[in-house]
Amino acid sequence: MNPEHRVATPTVSSTGARSLSGWVRWFFSLENRYLAPMFITCILAAAQVSFGVLESYTRTVLAIVTALVTELVVGRLYWGQWPHLASAYVSGISVGILVRSPAMWPYALGSTLSITSKYVLRVKGRHLWNPSNFGICVMLLVASDTVASLSIQWGNYLPPMLIVWLLGSLIIWQAQRFHICATYVLAFLLLAYVRSWITGHPFLAEVAPITGPMYQLFIFFMITDPKTTVQTTWGQCVVAFLVALAEMVLRLNESVYAPLYALFLVEPAANLIEIWWQARQSAPRLAPIGAPPLHGAGQQ
Repeated sequence: MNPEHRVATPTVSSTGARSLSGWVRWFFSLENRYLAPMFITCILAAAQVSFGVLESYTRTVLAIVTALVTELVVGRLYWGQWPHLASAYVSGISVGILVRSPAMWPYALGSTLSITSKYVLRVKGRHLWNPSNFGICVMLLVASDTVASLSIQWGNYLPPMLIVWLLGSLIIWQAQRFHICATYVLAFLLLAYVRSWITGHPFLAEVAPITGPMYQLFIFFMITDPKTTVQTTWGQCVVAFLVALAEMVLRLNESVYAPLYALFLVEPAANLIEIWWQARQSAPRLAPIGAPPLHGAGQQ
């Protein structure tokens, strides 16, 4: 390991016990790409202990292993070097948690689609979709007879979610992407009131889904993915609001997987608009016809 990549571990006191503050400093000294896998594992553990969300450990492990192997193979072929596997682990565990199917193949195919989308669906060096969002949505669309998603049936038991929210907020703040989560949550709450007014449903019933574990994956990982969000802070907030707005429209039309489909539609469109705008801004400007040459070019 190169010296610049080494991370200091917590100091040990004379009694051999590590202080809590030492552990906290060590945890937040880790690179962001290590924090994400640790946090998503925490979400999985909390959800499994509280709700027993996994239908099969074997299927979840298959999704994770498939994502890791696909990343290694495709990344090596594409870049000519071995890729870091943190992103693949997050994608694999997301597929393993969110996909529901009696068969094994949707877990492997979902992970494969998620990882390969990063390398195939690119414009000017940027991939357009969050990998796990792409893989899961494609599976829901093309294999709806065999594949479902967890949606809100995980429940919304608050104590374990409070731990997830606290840890997630600290990590997202550390990664300087808290504004995306905050914008989405505030927009969701505002639009939940609008949905309640339109449908006549109780306000708390419209808010309840966001307190479930499935939404924690969506809020902390999918909409904040650094590789697939637009690059400006204000643009990220606008896109987060538009995702919440598209989700409301889909919910009003009784879409079961409204948040996943909303991100699937809004995120690539926003990325394409930004790529087009940046290309337009960087394009050389032609002088009007009949204008004198710039900088005396062509003059004797």
